[in-house]
Amino acid sequence: MPLLVMKFGGTSVGDLARIKNAALKVQREVERGYDVIVIVSAMSGKTNELVGWVEQTSPMFDAREYDAVVSSGENVTAGLMALTLQEMDVPARSWQGWQVPIQTTSAHSAARFVDIPRDNIDAKFAEGFKVAVVAGFQGVSPEGRITTLGRGGSDTTAVAFAAAFGAERCDIYTDVDGIYTTDPRISSKARKLDKIAFEEMLELASLGAKVLQTRSVELAMRYKVRLRVLSSFEDTDETSGTIVCDEEEIMESKVVSGVAYSRDEAKMTLVTIEDRPGIAAAIFGPLAEAGVNVDMIVQNISERDYDDHPGAVTDMTFSCPVNQIPRARKAMEDARASGIINYDDLAVDTDVAKVSVVGIGMRSHAGVAATMFKALAAENINIKVIATSEIKISVLIDRKYMELAVQALHDAFELEKSA
Repeated sequence: MPLLVMKFGGTSVGDLARIKNAALKVQREVERGYDVIVIVSAMSGKTNELVGWVEQTSPMFDAREYDAVVSSGENVTAGLMALTLQEMDVPARSWQGWQVPIQTTSAHSAARFVDIPRDNIDAKFAEGFKVAVVAGFQGVSPEGRITTLGRGGSDTTAVAFAAAFGAERCDIYTDVDGIYTTDPRISSKARKLDKIAFEEMLELASLGAKVLQTRSVELAMRYKVRLRVLSSFEDTDETSGTIVCDEEEIMESKVVSGVAYSRDEAKMTLVTIEDRPGIAAAIFGPLAEAGVNVDMIVQNISERDYDDHPGAVTDMTFSCPVNQIPRARKAMEDARASGIINYDDLAVDTDVAKVSVVGIGMRSHAGVAATMFKALAAENINIKVIATSEIKISVLIDRKYMELAVQALHDAFELEKSA
């Protein structure tokens, strides 16, 4: 039988009525002749509740017990989904991670997949079961302990199962009806895309778009798993949602496919550091060891008086998530205390936002940067930092201008129009 993977997020299975609604979508695919692997998240809000209980019980918790508790939310949903399908006369069985078994590394709360053996689930399909309901977000370590996969783990589980079982497609059901050119809450002109390339989706996800997690898109791109993002709360058919696929499947795409943004950015500047070979490694090595996700980097002439600093000096500016400022500050202070680097000051600006344009068409079209910068200039928006890649241009601006910048760029690239 052809096989589909269907993943339902927390809002899609938030209560028994929503589980029933999701089960009806599964039943429809079974009636179309598919065997189905359903990946479920915990019911909306349950994971946060479980995490809260762990933290209240043991502030310095054992990560193995944390995973044992937090993974239980998905187990409940899987059992309820299987029961609902059985009541609808759809042969279904629930599976916890260890029953498959989903083999992972031993990194509790941040485990990664090692292997997903097919034998046990294939045997159930051979017995006549039509649906395997698998608890997402979890697996089992080589030591036999339950592990969890971290943020976005259920999306990643779905893609991994689609790859392991050679699924025709992996459908991600969520509370939006597809991937848009930008956030519809910011721009009323935002347009739903029929298709988007893996690379574009990966950039958008990493730049702030919340529809898919970065790890799941990376996995889909590596194993060529066609993804479809669609709504749990609307009637859908084969043309619904947005397909995330290989660039070759997209006949003609616009130069820019989307505008992404992130509010939670900070700009940090090391003031008056030595301008010498190896200084960048001396700065960003400790930041990497501290787990700080540095994005934009700019080195520029220091504003400080050269007479006060004999020898060449410079300033080094970089951006990182706001919640990583304490780690970044400590890493730099420790590096200075140990003599690895020296600087006069560490200036932090938390009142910034990152706005990015993304599109595979940038590879073959000139003038994207000029169009972007002219659009921002027309709105009197000053650019603090710029970063580019083959299919992306990102700028750091004052946070108060973020929504205006998104709207201006959406208009400048005419994203409301199809290719």
